Amino acid sequence: MNEPLAERIRPKNLDDYISQQHLVGKNGVLTNHIKQGIIPSLILWGPPGIGKTTLANIIAKESERPFYTLSAISSGVKDVREVIEKAKNSGGLFSSKNPILFIDEIHRFSKSQQDSLLGAVEKGWITLIGATTENPSLEVIPALLSRCQVYILNSFDKEDLIALIDRAVLKDQFISKRNIELVETDALMRVSGGDARKLLNVFELLVNSAEDPVKITDAFVLEKVQKNTARYDKTGEQHYDIISAFIKSIRGSDPNATVYWLARMIEGGEDVKFIARRLVILASEDIGNANPTALILANNTFQAVSAIGHPESRIILSQCAIYLANSEKSNASYKAIGDAQELVKKTGDLSVPLHLRNAPTKLMKDLDYGKNYKYAHNYENNFVIEEFLPEEVGNTKLYEPGYNTRENIFREALKNRWKDKYDY
Repeated sequence: MNEPLAERIRPKNLDDYISQQHLVGKNGVLTNHIKQGIIPSLILWGPPGIGKTTLANIIAKESERPFYTLSAISSGVKDVREVIEKAKNSGGLFSSKNPILFIDEIHRFSKSQQDSLLGAVEKGWITLIGATTENPSLEVIPALLSRCQVYILNSFDKEDLIALIDRAVLKDQFISKRNIELVETDALMRVSGGDARKLLNVFELLVNSAEDPVKITDAFVLEKVQKNTARYDKTGEQHYDIISAFIKSIRGSDPNATVYWLARMIEGGEDVKFIARRLVILASEDIGNANPTALILANNTFQAVSAIGHPESRIILSQCAIYLANSEKSNASYKAIGDAQELVKKTGDLSVPLHLRNAPTKLMKDLDYGKNYKYAHNYENNFVIEEFLPEEVGNTKLYEPGYNTRENIFREALKNRWKDKYDY
């Protein structure tokens, strides 16, 4: 039994595929593509262990297409070209059904490697399916991204993960022979971090380390997993735990802890671009307008480490991280967009007020588009009281300035401008 549990019970068809109903449910977009026999080149974006590789295999099988796979970690341009040549030669045997080329971790492909895919995708020699844990708009070159559909895979919820365990207990030839009782599942969910592969491998470890009946309790999970930490930290847990500690140290304004966790990641071989991306996000989410320079520095840090690489980039990351840790903090912009999105979800697509609409044609002008709009620059101090929200949500305050030097200035200005409209 050398094959791990996660591989033994890997779904072979859409009916067995758990979660992602927006993609593979009865009316899911990928289900419809398969039924119609039209598979576009696509990027599957989601966290580790969510089923991206499995889904790519199922798409190929159910659409009856030749399937080729490459890993961005171990493949170069030469490998890409060889597979494309094989795909071209096999494609003629399958009429209009292009072979599928699956590339795992496509975000790790360099620009030249991604460029080598362009011609084959454009000419229809292959249908590309790329899998990534990173934002494709940042990691996939625009020319390739424009030729692909991007589909987001959501994290498993607790019910999905328990369903995976139940299926293992029912269907796996080794696990199904055991007498297993799931007494508690919180620790099992926690140590898996939403990663199905990790969950199933931990579950197999637990089952193999106990006599029947196997009672899965939180205490049993923590005891066994902590004794076998090395086996399960190679691809996930420390990666996420340490970046979490790093971010929380910066948010907590502790430069000493910040540089310690940074050193842990660097010594552990973490991708410097991964660290830099998190700094860019933090600069906006946790500092924002308390210090707008933070975002500029973080973005420049990302550009710099992308160009310089390891090991010199550690110095740039250290400078940026320590600057962010020492900066004043505000999550006001982060909260504002969250509240605004919740308002949009509740109120739907409200009409744009007529006075704010664009009026490029005579008909639109006749319909009063743009009528009575007050052009701010025509008024004293370039400001005039105006309603910019739809009538149904008028006077809704979504931005609350943080209490820091810069945003205190914002608050005073807002009080003076909008004293009769918003409560600042």
